[in-house]
Amino acid sequence: MVDDTVIESEGPPLNSTVDEEPVGVRKEKPIVVDADAIHDVEDAPPSAVVADRSVADTGEARPLSTPTLSEAAGEHVETAPDVSHVSQPEIQDTDTIVEAPLPSKQEPPTPPEKSPRLQLGKGSTDVHQPRPATPSTPATANGHNELRPQTPSSSRSSSSAVTHKRSITISKGYTVSVILISSALEIILASKEAKRSTPLRESAHNALEMIRVGQGGDRPREIFEPLRLACETRSEKLMIASLDCISKLISYSFFSEPSSAQALPSPPPSPALQGRRSIAGSSQSSLPQPSLVDLVVHTVTTCHNDTSPETVSLQVVKALLSLILSPTIYVHHSSLLKAVRTVYNVFLLSTDLVNQMVAQGGLTQMVHHIFTRCRSFDGTTLRSHISSDTLASIPEPGSPKTDIQNTSFVLSENAAETSTADALPLESAVDMSLHPGVPTPPSSVHDPDGPQGTVSSAPPATHEIAENEHAIRELSTQDMFIKDAFLVFRALCKLTMKPLNTESERDLKSHAMRSKLLSLHLVLTILNSHMALFVDSKAIIYSASTNEATTFVQAVNQYLCLSLSRNAVSPVPQVFEVSVEIFWRVLSGMRTKLKKEIEVLLHEIFVPILEMKTSTLKQKAVIIGMLSRLCQDPQALVEIYLNYDCDSEATDNIYEHLMNIISKIATLPYTSSQQKTNDPASPALPPQTKSSASTAHVSGALAVSGTMDTSTMGLSEGQLRRQGLECLVAVLRSLVTWGTAAGKTPAESATADTAPRSQIGEEPAADTMTPDPSLDGLIASAGSTEAFRQSTPDIADDPSRFESAKQKKTTLLEGIKKFNFKPKRGVQFLIEMEVIPSSSPRDIAGFLLTTDGLSKSMIGEYLGEGDEHNVAIMHAFVDFLDFRNLGFVDAVRVFLQAFRLPGEAQKIDRFMLKFAERYIAGNAQTPFKNADAAYILAYSIILLNTDAHSPQIKNRMTKADFIKNNRGINDGESLPEEFLNAIFHDIQGNEIRMKDEVDATINLPSTGPGLANVLANVGRDLQKEAYVMQSNGMANKTEALFRTLMRSQRRGSRVGDQYFSASHFVHVRPMFEVAWIPFLAGLSGPLQNTDDLEIVDLCLDGFKNAIHIVCFFDLDLERNAFVSTLAKFTFLNNFGEMKPKNMDAIKTLLDIAVNEGNNLKGSWRDVLSCVSQLEHMQLISGGVEVPDGGKKGRSKKLPAEELANESRSTHITVAADMVFSLSHYLSGTAIVDFARALCDVSWEEIQSSGISQHPRLFSLQKLVEISYYNMNRIRLEWSNLWDILGEHFNQVCCHSNPHVGFFALDSLRQLSMRFLEKEELPHFKFQKDFLKPFEYTMVHNANPDIRDMVLQCLQQMIQARVQNMRSGWRTLFGVFSAASKVLTERIANSAFEIVTRLNKDHFAAIVRHGAFADLTVCITEFCKVSKYQKISLLAIAMLRGVIPVMLTCPECALSPGVGPEGDDIMIRFWFPVLFGFYDIIMNGEDLEVRRLALDSLFSTLKTYGSSFTVGFWDTVCKEILFPIFAVLKSSQDMSRFNTQEDMSVWLSTTMIQALRDLIDLYTFFYDTLERFLDGLLELLCVCICQENDTLARIGTSCLQQFLENNVQKLSAARWEQVAATFVKLFRTTTPHQLFDENLRVEIDGSTASDLPDTNDPNDQTIIPAPLSPTGDRPQEVKHTLGDRRRIFKQIIVKCVLQLLLIETTNDLLRNNAVYTTIPPEQLLRLMGVLDHSYQFARMFNDDKELRTGLWKVGFMKHLPNLLKQESSSAATLVHVLLRMYFDERPEHQNARPQIAERLLPLGLSVLQDYIKLRADTQAKNITAWTPVVAEILDGFCRFDNKAFVRYLPAIYPLTTGLLARDVAPEIRLGLKMYFERVGRTKGIVVVEAS
Repeated sequence: MVDDTVIESEGPPLNSTVDEEPVGVRKEKPIVVDADAIHDVEDAPPSAVVADRSVADTGEARPLSTPTLSEAAGEHVETAPDVSHVSQPEIQDTDTIVEAPLPSKQEPPTPPEKSPRLQLGKGSTDVHQPRPATPSTPATANGHNELRPQTPSSSRSSSSAVTHKRSITISKGYTVSVILISSALEIILASKEAKRSTPLRESAHNALEMIRVGQGGDRPREIFEPLRLACETRSEKLMIASLDCISKLISYSFFSEPSSAQALPSPPPSPALQGRRSIAGSSQSSLPQPSLVDLVVHTVTTCHNDTSPETVSLQVVKALLSLILSPTIYVHHSSLLKAVRTVYNVFLLSTDLVNQMVAQGGLTQMVHHIFTRCRSFDGTTLRSHISSDTLASIPEPGSPKTDIQNTSFVLSENAAETSTADALPLESAVDMSLHPGVPTPPSSVHDPDGPQGTVSSAPPATHEIAENEHAIRELSTQDMFIKDAFLVFRALCKLTMKPLNTESERDLKSHAMRSKLLSLHLVLTILNSHMALFVDSKAIIYSASTNEATTFVQAVNQYLCLSLSRNAVSPVPQVFEVSVEIFWRVLSGMRTKLKKEIEVLLHEIFVPILEMKTSTLKQKAVIIGMLSRLCQDPQALVEIYLNYDCDSEATDNIYEHLMNIISKIATLPYTSSQQKTNDPASPALPPQTKSSASTAHVSGALAVSGTMDTSTMGLSEGQLRRQGLECLVAVLRSLVTWGTAAGKTPAESATADTAPRSQIGEEPAADTMTPDPSLDGLIASAGSTEAFRQSTPDIADDPSRFESAKQKKTTLLEGIKKFNFKPKRGVQFLIEMEVIPSSSPRDIAGFLLTTDGLSKSMIGEYLGEGDEHNVAIMHAFVDFLDFRNLGFVDAVRVFLQAFRLPGEAQKIDRFMLKFAERYIAGNAQTPFKNADAAYILAYSIILLNTDAHSPQIKNRMTKADFIKNNRGINDGESLPEEFLNAIFHDIQGNEIRMKDEVDATINLPSTGPGLANVLANVGRDLQKEAYVMQSNGMANKTEALFRTLMRSQRRGSRVGDQYFSASHFVHVRPMFEVAWIPFLAGLSGPLQNTDDLEIVDLCLDGFKNAIHIVCFFDLDLERNAFVSTLAKFTFLNNFGEMKPKNMDAIKTLLDIAVNEGNNLKGSWRDVLSCVSQLEHMQLISGGVEVPDGGKKGRSKKLPAEELANESRSTHITVAADMVFSLSHYLSGTAIVDFARALCDVSWEEIQSSGISQHPRLFSLQKLVEISYYNMNRIRLEWSNLWDILGEHFNQVCCHSNPHVGFFALDSLRQLSMRFLEKEELPHFKFQKDFLKPFEYTMVHNANPDIRDMVLQCLQQMIQARVQNMRSGWRTLFGVFSAASKVLTERIANSAFEIVTRLNKDHFAAIVRHGAFADLTVCITEFCKVSKYQKISLLAIAMLRGVIPVMLTCPECALSPGVGPEGDDIMIRFWFPVLFGFYDIIMNGEDLEVRRLALDSLFSTLKTYGSSFTVGFWDTVCKEILFPIFAVLKSSQDMSRFNTQEDMSVWLSTTMIQALRDLIDLYTFFYDTLERFLDGLLELLCVCICQENDTLARIGTSCLQQFLENNVQKLSAARWEQVAATFVKLFRTTTPHQLFDENLRVEIDGSTASDLPDTNDPNDQTIIPAPLSPTGDRPQEVKHTLGDRRRIFKQIIVKCVLQLLLIETTNDLLRNNAVYTTIPPEQLLRLMGVLDHSYQFARMFNDDKELRTGLWKVGFMKHLPNLLKQESSSAATLVHVLLRMYFDERPEHQNARPQIAERLLPLGLSVLQDYIKLRADTQAKNITAWTPVVAEILDGFCRFDNKAFVRYLPAIYPLTTGLLARDVAPEIRLGLKMYFERVGRTKGIVVVEAS
């Protein structure tokens, strides 16, 4: 029964001490230990005890301190003293002495004089074991030689004989004291049991004889036989003596057998099966002989059972511990498990507290040793061939084999033969190097008789299965060690999974509870100390059946994860806490290997527990504590984000989810009673390490932090809140550490970065992909600011890829959200975003079936829609489901798990039809004859399910009803009744429900009303009950997920398990972006709700880190949110409510400003507002009255005195000052943001001051200061800075409060004076820009005092810095120009005086620095001053006086022969002066000043024009002269006149004079200006073609004057231009509109009286209105009355202008100089336009109807006619044509035919018309035509005879017609002459001889 059933006794609870009394045996139901697990073992308590002195028969023992794990692992052991000089000891009480010989150097072993005790508590037992010495390797105790055999210490004796008698030599070279064995054998022989048992007596006697003669060292079995038989006697005394002897012999490696021993299956057949017969005697039997090691283990373990005395139990523990920790004897597999189980049983069954502690400590050491020996040393692995003592634990090829997954502890003798540890067959020696690609030494062969250095070569490693299925792999010692470790770990995991009953949960001292706790603690200890083994991808376990290689972590992960899934939901705090600790080790050390498993645990267990209302504060606190440690590891935190939040395969955004939860915890609502509580401080972020778990890596890797002290956790909500807050702050610190390390110096980065982390996938490639195991367990120490990120990121770590993956996942989640709200919209969105590849039914169905998170109800609704596309999707969806080999109800269940069936019958019908079709297609062997039967039955099952389980249905369906309903549905037949019965019972007993619904139905127990319910719930922990219900569901779901996961991993589908290691700092940006709102809420909530300064400091530290991140990554929105929130917490806008925490917020804000200034951007506004308000507070608290622009009637509360004093403290004052004094360290862009914000704050201050005499100018003063501080910046940065500052000074200087303006101007003056000290290079203009605010102020501030101060400031600058003035001159003159426009005389006078002085004293400097033009503009502005004529006249005199000074000034270089001549010089100096005159002409308001300017302009041009280049004349004409008359062309130029009267005056005076002066100038410089004749003629055209006849007359007069004055200078080409001008003028002024019929159409309501009287003289005002020529053909347009008036007016003007042109032409052509100069062809062109004018007038005058029509519509008050135009044009034509006809010049003679062609028809038509005139009614006509007729007759008379005779027939009748009229004397005279000529020509009159 000992091995099958163990009665568990109470042991000490965790952390118990030896002072407690042993607990009595409790009578409990025995726990039957199955083959899957050993009994639980508890972790080593803080002080375990071992036997230190002789263990008496009474079983008493003195407790000692337990060996620490580091000592157990052999890290450091104190060297034992040399006892070689001590003589032979006197041995007493051999039974009870525990010997542990000390190591010596090289001498052969001899028994020491006094054997030291085996001190389990103080020294590492495995180090103190005797080891065979090697000549080359002395024994060391540095923790690296555990497996090297070393000799025990020995005495140096001079007597060889003594040595021979006292010791025997073992076959391996060890020596062992004879007394060790003989004393035990003597006790056995002396016992009564020996007398009864012959085998015992004989074997003991034989052994004693061999010992006494010095033999037996090479026959260990014969020596061991009496000891074994003594143990089987169950005699306490014999058992103690035997066990003590066995343990000592083990220490001397006595039980090592030669390597030739026969290999046996493991475990061996139990010797107990053979009764008490000697093993030696049965050695010849057919059974294989068990190994001696297994025999020893079996013997020792059988000594313990539930009735064993405590002293025996102690010796059992001691013996087994010696055996397991022996460096030369290896115990493997089943024997190892048996040994561990026995020690564990001792712990459970012993009622002695000391024994419990010894067993617990021994168990801990065993487990450590088992894992420690798997380690690799110095980078290589010790792999020796299996020695004789290990062979027996390895089965032969033919022995039974089981897979790794089924391996378990062997707990009974029967089981030993059938259920073995995973049998690993031997193969040729194969060495598995830990690091492929790195050459390693071959496996060392363990030869006890040879030197240790002997090695044999081994073939390279292979993971493939040999082609021969019987091929087996020879396992190295290392492989065996790893297998051992796996078996022990798996067994411990299985122990942790044992369920606890309710009683055990409540009693921590119960067996089950102690078992669970100890096994959990051992698992934790293993993970804590031996993580390197778990993450070593070369730690391989080989399957016995397939020889398949499995990594250690893959082998253990399912057991570890299932253990966590069951224990992490435990309501027992101790179990829960250890589970969380284990999970933390998994998360920190194994996350690269267990990616999916960690996701499941977090998503399904730990995160839900945090969110559950039923979980306890303690549980939440412990999880938060674990998360705090995660949050302190920057790399782990970043990798959580990369591997889960950026992985679309991961169901949850774990990082984001955790941040939200932690934030909620940190902001749990405060109650009034919680505001001031004395909660214990939450555990500080550095985890407090328990001494019992303090460990260090043997290999010297970085230490893993210890377990948390949870004793003070979860005591109150306030404490939990604080933990959450600490966790948030830790996250931010880690993000800062990881994300902003790039800002470190290279030296800092080098120390901060650890070895590069490679990306670890499923099978990392050699070299580049080898993981660094030491880093898997790396955890940031508390408060660490060092980055765990390599300086050069991995190529595989591409932030853009993760960003893209995160975006895809976000899109997917958004699509799922839309689908769950509106399925069609969601599907459409997912197709558009290409999450679903296409809109094909198959793609959509596949997505719906495989995507987590979709609402099953919505899937049902979507698939149930009746349209064709949805039906096709539904069919595709069902086709994806596999119903093969499923029973019908099972198939229905599978079908209905994929979606929720909608409620409408039609939809259900469609689903069931498709289901039936799919089911029948996949299952040939069914009772259904067709799909219809399956369809009807499926529908019927749905109805049955609803009927049987719906609470609304009262009369439920019976089995008979169900069978009746389904009768005859199978193609007319009925389905088998037993088939239907089975279905009915299945549905009745197990409702078809969705898994989600089953989970959701766990309802919290509620307490109903009434006394009965209250009494029923007394003593119940309802919260715990609810938690248990929920947690069970969680555990089951998690376990199911793990099992699914394991299956998929076995199939090799680990595609999504690739783990990405983080190395790039950029990941911090998206991590912050997804969680910044929880961060902000989590930090601001506690800051607002608590006054606890520690919490406040935490919050503020979080704000600092958050703002550092947002600034580093330039996140505008987030930065504004955090900074503005922090600024609000300063409470500087509400002094009365301020508290100490607000002062801390101020300090934090100032620190941020100093440290993050380069990246604060727009947030500077908040910072500087607070600085301003802080100064305000200081003033108020100091008693100064400060104007406040806030709401009137509300007096501001004063701050508390201590806060007021704090606000003036050195810390705050200096920090606030540093914000400004360190501004010169800001970057070029940052200083711009800083200045802009400071300007805004300054303006707010000033505005809030109103018109106070003491306005707030703090920020304005600071602006001046930062200007000083930043004066030495490069000009580019200064320019950007001054753009802002200058604009602000503009604004401030023009403020309505003069005190503000004065201060700003004075500040500006000081800055300017300082700035003017700097040298400015030529062609730069910063001085100009810097002084601009003075000009702006002069223009925009109407306050005379302010303007006067501007002038005073400039005056001072001129006096002090005139020598440094460069581009500033230009701004100075701009200021003075602005001053000239000021209506205050003293301002204008002062400015003019300064300008006069500057012109007089500094003219050369002004010219030198390019400000001459500005000077002239300034003087010009003073000339235009209308109010003060005196200044204007003085100014124009100054402008005229500039010219001679300019000409003589060397800088101008205008003197002949001085400097380069050319247009550039002219433009620079002449042009500004001339333009000044032009400006005055155009814009001067004073007539006298304009006159003087006009005179000055033209006199200057006449005087100095000869020195101008042609190019400059061109500029003068285009830019100055012609623009004077631009007003004639464009009405836009009229805008400069205030009134029409002003314009009229200007036109009638200045412009007319200017036109005359221009003509005069052209005449004066004709040769130079001839090339600009086109421009002049164009100008005259425009002037003539005006509706204003005054301008037109001036224009014609000037044209006539110009032509007459320059008639001799005009070339033929120029005459052509002139003629063309006349043609254009005549065409423009021809009134073709007279013939427009539309103008004669009557308009309703219009009469002649409505139209203006065109005969009335025009208004006296002269308004330019250019005429546009009209076409010959009137357009068909309907005119309004207004249009008609305007057109009539234009017609009249054109008629007048036509007459004017005819007169001008007539005057010009009657001028002999003009006539004789103009070429005949140009004369003929002029005659052509005159003839056209004559014909037009004649045609109009002849059309009586047209004229009457115009008169009727009111064109004129009398009948219109063009008599004067007709007669005057005819007169001019006749006169000029006759003159040309009789001109004797050759060119005229040549043109005579053309002249005659025009002349004769004209004369005849005139005579004909004249004859028709009636004297009584057309007297005016007769008068007008009389001179023309007279001239015609005179001209005819002068024809030569030939021409006279030719034209006589045409002319003669007309002349005779004239005789019939009463004609004027001049006509009669002409007739007389004509008839005389006719007489002479015809011979009627004799011609007298002359």
